[in-house]
Amino acid sequence: MPLLGQAVAWGLIAGSGLLLGAVAAVSLSGRLPHRVIAGTMSFGGGVLIAQLSVDLMEAAFRRGGPAAATAGFLAGAVVFCSANWRLSRAGARHRNRCGGCVQQPTESQHPGSGRAIALGAVLDGIPESLVIGLSLLGGERTGIGLVAGFFLANIPQGLSSASGMLKARRSTRYIFGVWTGIPVSGGLASGAGLLLLGGAPPAVLATILAFAAGGVLAMLAESMIPEAAEDAQPFTGLFAVLGFLCAFLILKAVD
Repeated sequence: MPLLGQAVAWGLIAGSGLLLGAVAAVSLSGRLPHRVIAGTMSFGGGVLIAQLSVDLMEAAFRRGGPAAATAGFLAGAVVFCSANWRLSRAGARHRNRCGGCVQQPTESQHPGSGRAIALGAVLDGIPESLVIGLSLLGGERTGIGLVAGFFLANIPQGLSSASGMLKARRSTRYIFGVWTGIPVSGGLASGAGLLLLGGAPPAVLATILAFAAGGVLAMLAESMIPEAAEDAQPFTGLFAVLGFLCAFLILKAVD
């Protein structure tokens, strides 16, 4: 399969973890205990931390040196946090919350929040989609490792967010519309990243890779950690360590 086709396919597969989590939430009618969702979010957070520290930033540093890696990483965080701040004001602040102590707003409480939440979900997925597309420039095996890790991290996000959507009285049509659209947009973004940046110099690729990594870490801090840490659920640290270990072993297995 051509690299472009692989990028689109891997982006779809990684994003399908979101849909899988949403299906589980709807199947359980959003009744999954918060402590279970918090544990899965902690696991997903550990997976993302491993992806960032073991693979992405190491690759950016190796390709472009400390200046490119640092500038890209900080820029990615700034851009994500700024966009997330704007969407939060439009009603998407708690888009990944399952509806425990903190709930997503209903459309009547915050008109336009449904659109903002959908856009926020797209924003959360853009950095990882770019990473998948760029990773294929270094070889198929690297892409497989990243896809597996992002797929695992996406399941708890879909599970938690869809549970919160149900409690905010969003329709199943809306829920599945969002979580079907995100994998599709992620696949297209992965393909676009590969297509547009395939001939870029190593320093530019390193900066953009670090930019995406900064966006992923900022997303983790602002969207996933608050849900995982709510009410100081027991053993969340252990679940995060297990997630890190799982992703670390996957990355090393395909290295």
